[in-house]
Order: sequence, then structure tokens, then C-alpha cells
Amino acid sequence: MLVKTLQQAKRLLKIVLGFTLLAAGIVMVATPLPGWIVILLALGVLAAEFVWARKLLDRLKYEGVRLRDLLLRTRRA
Repeated sequence: MLVKTLQQAKRLLKIVLGFTLLAAGIVMVATPLPGWIVILLALGVLAAEFVWARKLLDRLKYEGVRLRDLLLRTRRA
């Protein structure tokens, strides 16, 4: 019973931390702070608990690689 309670507390802590980081990252996007890095970190934490966060994180990774490749191609041309 104690193990189950500790697992639930750990899960709740990860969820609260993830949403707190996500909110802070969204605020940081409008400021000169590294908001996108914090948002990616928050999605990484939330992806352990939520499928929607994993899908969004995978999509952002894919788009980041696609953007990097596009920039490298235009730099070479």
C-alpha cells in the first residue's frame, strides 16, 4: 500500500512539475529567456505520463530536424 501511494505521489509531482515548466516556458517565449527549451523540457517530463505530450514532443522534434535540414540546404546554395 505504501509503495502504491509513493508511486502516485511521484506521478503527481511529475505532472505538477511538467505543467509548471510548460506555463513558465510559454511566458518565457514572450521574454528574452529560453522559452522553447523550457517547453521542450516540460513536454519531456509530461510525455512520461501523457500520450498527447509524447505526440507533441515527437512532432516538435521532427519539425526541428526538418528546419535544420532546410537551413543547411539554403546555406550551401
